[in-house]
Amino acid sequence: MKLPIFIADAFTAKAFRGNPAAVCLLENKLDEDMHQKIAREMNLSETAFIRKLNPSDSFSQSSCFGLRWFTPASEVPLCGHATLASAAVLFHKIKNMNSTLTFVTLSGELKARKAEDGIILDLPLYPAHPQDRHEVKDLIKTAIGDTLVQDIRYSPDTRKLLVRLSDTYDRSFLENLKVNTQDLLQVENTGKGLHILFSAATGPKNWGRKICVPFSVPAEEENWRSPCVRMAGLTLGEVLRWL
Repeated sequence: MKLPIFIADAFTAKAFRGNPAAVCLLENKLDEDMHQKIAREMNLSETAFIRKLNPSDSFSQSSCFGLRWFTPASEVPLCGHATLASAAVLFHKIKNMNSTLTFVTLSGELKARKAEDGIILDLPLYPAHPQDRHEVKDLIKTAIGDTLVQDIRYSPDTRKLLVRLSDTYDRSFLENLKVNTQDLLQVENTGKGLHILFSAATGPKNWGRKICVPFSVPAEEENWRSPCVRMAGLTLGEVLRWL
């Protein structure tokens, strides 16, 4: 069995930068265990599987597809950068003729549409709830040491932990922030993926950076080298749209 698999770097226009995801196109139904085996073999934070919803569908002409995401360890309910990678593969590699694509997923229908300078995603907005700091204090300490933390939230829908650093840090500090990914597996016992955000409060000069540390792929943070992302006007809860 031959399956076309692409690796796309999201959030960048340069090779070997940004956030990579594998994208697999499924002409036919794939055995459930094969999804996980392929994702484990690709060994990226997420592998996306795009499937036809009807036998007569075409990757180049149809506008609606099924989409699932797998880490090397398990299936996840939502992944923003792997959705972006999936749309990019269909639009730019397969030359899909439609201006808007719909993906049927565990998180509902997601839409991706062509824009003049990229791709715009319509993702669900999940609530982020206050997180008990005591529960994750060892995790945060191991990840970023004595770096000052202003707020911590958790999204149970996406199983992601969001850490907002102090607004006293500037963009240069954030871009050079190093996360200790090597020791996280030894202290992680919450089952929460870790995302670190900077200055997610409202304001025209606020910037954000996501440092993704999925514990099944500890080295992913080293692959995240794209510029900070402007987050003007977003609250911490709204930033979940970006993940």
